[in-house]
Amino acid sequence: MSASYKIAQAARLLGVSDDTVRRWVEQGTLPVTDATPTEIPGEALAQRAVELARAADDPTDVLSSARNRFTGIVTRVIADDVMAQVDIQAGPHRVVSLMSAEAVRDLGLEVGSLAVAVVKATTVIVEVPGT
Repeated sequence: MSASYKIAQAARLLGVSDDTVRRWVEQGTLPVTDATPTEIPGEALAQRAVELARAADDPTDVLSSARNRFTGIVTRVIADDVMAQVDIQAGPHRVVSLMSAEAVRDLGLEVGSLAVAVVKATTVIVEVPGT
């Protein structure tokens, strides 16, 4: 028997509101089972989760061997004279990078900046689109 999820469970798993899941059901975006109360088939929920997780377009137009690239917006920059912490919200993911304060200045990173976090091993590299 396949797994199925109640509306509230599906919403939590997808990171959206119950109302959003209900709208998707009404629009036919998500199918439902014959169960009462309404349930979403697990396979359909998994497919929707993958669709929602697709990353935003990478604006850097950079060729890279790194495959773990997260396009997002800078939500916090904490810097002293030498080091800085940069937080990027990339969809549901918060990525934190520790870098030199000089790099933050050179990249022009500030809250609201568009940035791409590139994760290679345990290092997070931040890139911004060229102008």
